Amino acid sequence: MTDSKNTIKQKKDGGKAKTLQGIVVSDKMDKTVVVSVARFVKHPFYGKFYKVNKKYKAHDENNQYKTGDAVEIVSIRPLSKDKKFKVVTK
Repeated sequence: MTDSKNTIKQKKDGGKAKTLQGIVVSDKMDKTVVVSVARFVKHPFYGKFYKVNKKYKAHDENNQYKTGDAVEIVSIRPLSKDKKFKVVTK
């Protein structure tokens, strides 16, 4: 009998990077800012929309963004345990 090999092709698709808009709430760390991103969620039963905030740590190479700045962050490879985003624009 012949031995047939099943090869699995894995598509190495980078996909689209996730971009989020938010406000810098902390710039006390070196080369890192904390960005608060707000989004509206619909309650599954009652149907009411409510605001949910989530904080992301983002890489800021030159320490140029300060508290209160509106910024856009994009997902990148993990730089540390918590830091998986990079600040792109102000």
